[in-house]
Amino acid sequence: MTSKPDLQTSEPGPTSTELKDPKKSKDIKTETNLTHNDNRGAHESRKSSICSDLSEDSMDSTSTTTSNMTKPHKSNDPRWEAIQLVRAREGPLGLAHFRLLRQVGSGDIGSVYLAELTSGGTAICRFAMKVMDKVALAQRKKLIRAQTEREILQCLDHPFLPTLYAHFETDKFTCLVMEFCPGGDLHMLRQRQPGRCFPEYAARFYVAEVLLALEYLHMLGIIYRDLKPENVLVRDDGHIMLSDFDLSLRTSFNPTLIRSSNHDSNQVPNGGLCMRPACIEPVVCVGPTTTCFGPGFLFSRSKNHRRSKSEIAHQVRPFPELAAEPTDARSMSFVGTHEYLAPEIIKGEGHGSAVDWWTLGIFLYELLFGKTPFKGSGNRATLFNVVGQQLRFPDAPAVSFAARDLVRGLLVKDPQHRLGFKRGATEIKQHQFFDGVNWALIRCAAPPQVPVEVERNFASTGSGSGKGSAGFMSRSGGSENNYIEFDFF
Repeated sequence: MTSKPDLQTSEPGPTSTELKDPKKSKDIKTETNLTHNDNRGAHESRKSSICSDLSEDSMDSTSTTTSNMTKPHKSNDPRWEAIQLVRAREGPLGLAHFRLLRQVGSGDIGSVYLAELTSGGTAICRFAMKVMDKVALAQRKKLIRAQTEREILQCLDHPFLPTLYAHFETDKFTCLVMEFCPGGDLHMLRQRQPGRCFPEYAARFYVAEVLLALEYLHMLGIIYRDLKPENVLVRDDGHIMLSDFDLSLRTSFNPTLIRSSNHDSNQVPNGGLCMRPACIEPVVCVGPTTTCFGPGFLFSRSKNHRRSKSEIAHQVRPFPELAAEPTDARSMSFVGTHEYLAPEIIKGEGHGSAVDWWTLGIFLYELLFGKTPFKGSGNRATLFNVVGQQLRFPDAPAVSFAARDLVRGLLVKDPQHRLGFKRGATEIKQHQFFDGVNWALIRCAAPPQVPVEVERNFASTGSGSGKGSAGFMSRSGGSENNYIEFDFF
């Protein structure tokens, strides 16, 4: 089974001659061609496309820089403590502080390595390091994409998004130090499932966490634009982390609170998220059930004295709703992966944040059925199918009506009628497919499975996994001296 081809193929990552590794990749130069049939293996996923809407600012030329930003949700992370310890002892971080153990992935603008942070020759902890060759990026006119990814990573602070622990530059390389995800990605995890598809409860878990990550990005005015299982990494605890932000679009957007009307506030969708103030508190809404406890239900009452839902709803004041959807953002870029492209991108009509909800629908479909809904015999056929073919569901495996209904809502070809277009993730979270999801405590939910680290022999494959900051690597493999060397200057 092959992974999904992207709009344009190019050489994988910074193929610098300074990388002293006998297994280093060779440059591959191809042209943009929508009819190109890609036969890459299942472990590889590379993406590249036209990104004319990105900022034209030049890349920071500072020789060595580090990220000093504190991430509140990672405040107790031992990786932060290790970074600060080395900085305090030896000053700003650089390549000399890391031992690159092995390549674990390659993308369109860089290669990812499993790296050990060292101090005085002693290994402290491990990270994923994305290394980008500045000369190669300049020649391919992709410095702006690298800068965009770095700037986005710097502003992220969310449990389902990457943490940028440090970034620095040498004369030849730009390096991003991030969390290493030993569980690989959902593309490979799905292939190891019976029938190569997830059971519905597992798909719900992963889609819910991706939805929260997209909601946070949209609050920051960031349109992700490249959701697919290959870019959803699995941490060692089984929870997910999105990766690869070089195709993302940054916009100017400020979330606002909108006071709902009495009519809207009194309506609680079937199985949806209760908007009563009491139900926002985790102390009141606990457990994995959809039961919503109002203040009156905390006390013992006979059945005859219990009020109806309509009576309770009419006593509740309208509750403000967070508008976190950059609906005014527009881009004319042709960007993404063929099987995940939204119709408005293919037709060149311009696109906004609704493309992320289209890709969420394709993502859910693939998790449930093991394939994407509009895949054709080649890239051109796929694009025609996306624009003109009706959505169809296979007879097997059997999935619930709620799952199919959510996919239908997300895969509406007209973006203005697509689920999530107006109210974003708030609207999608209220769908009955997410019955039982406790959004406030989702980080405490048990994942469908905790991954086992898988070791891959890159000498035989000759390529990485192509994932942004993870790979399939045993943390304990190899001798201490088995690492990759760089010429820094």
